[in-house]
Amino acid sequence: MLQPSHKNSVLMVFAGNANYSLAKTIVETLGIRMGKAEVSKYSDGEVRVSINESVRGGDVFVIQSISAPVNDHLMELLLMIDAFKRASAGSITVVIPYFGYARQDRKAQARDPISAKLVADLLTVAGANRILTMDLHADQIQGFFNIPVDHLQGSIPLADYYKKYLRKNKISIDDIVVVAPDAGSAKRARRFAKRLGEIPIAIVEKRRLSPNVSEVMSIIGDVDGKICLIIDDIVDTGGSLCNAALALMEEGGKQVLACATHGVLSGSATENIANSCISELLVTNTIEVPKEKLGGKIKTLPVSAVFAEAIKRIYENLPVSTLFN
Repeated sequence: MLQPSHKNSVLMVFAGNANYSLAKTIVETLGIRMGKAEVSKYSDGEVRVSINESVRGGDVFVIQSISAPVNDHLMELLLMIDAFKRASAGSITVVIPYFGYARQDRKAQARDPISAKLVADLLTVAGANRILTMDLHADQIQGFFNIPVDHLQGSIPLADYYKKYLRKNKISIDDIVVVAPDAGSAKRARRFAKRLGEIPIAIVEKRRLSPNVSEVMSIIGDVDGKICLIIDDIVDTGGSLCNAALALMEEGGKQVLACATHGVLSGSATENIANSCISELLVTNTIEVPKEKLGGKIKTLPVSAVFAEAIKRIYENLPVSTLFN
């Protein structure tokens, strides 16, 4: 039985259209029903939100990834938050499994917007009281918000999957090296390697030529004769990932496995992965991957249990940080 954090509060979970299957599994894990809401469009394309039950005084959790079509799903989320605020919800926690626009977290060149900061402001002004998300592209995005942000680590369920994978395939950890696809991912790779059992890491040094296009410069670390396990937060077109895998094999890597928290998989990503030297790509279901993109080398790992436990802890006013242990 879920225990509320304050007297007379009721846990209420609603979902937008971005990843309804994940939201449905979360509420099933919590043992409650999905909140009654309808998110559709008017004939001119404007988003229409209808909340079909009272939320007055309730602890409302609204689940919505900011995934493609990004702007439609962001607008859905903003209008749902506004509707809950105007309906006198006791608190509004916004559960964003994938935070779109997170890669635009700084001015890369003159006159660039900082889009991640703008999205943070929009969510706060709309009425969000708390954010629950997983693997922001940059940790400092938490500082863009003036409300609490609970930041889950996708590397934990991914590492647990590979622990079982190594046991099942009788692979020694001495034969593995964890690979960061760029210098900025080194911290994530170290956490991941530590959870697997103090495995050494390597770093792919690359330079960004343009959006979604990069060039591998060198490999820092020993990958000769090793099974290379690349860990990243986002796989978009897959071009950088495939280039990194090729460079690892050219440096003597025995095999390349890859995993990422968010499978954006836009453009020719499926074809790129299929034609690469990557043996398997594992992504979580923070973004709903179309069935036609699954199979072959691409697999998904459910993270609904992680989000359900985090929601339960927030509702019961318990620490979320213990999920990282």
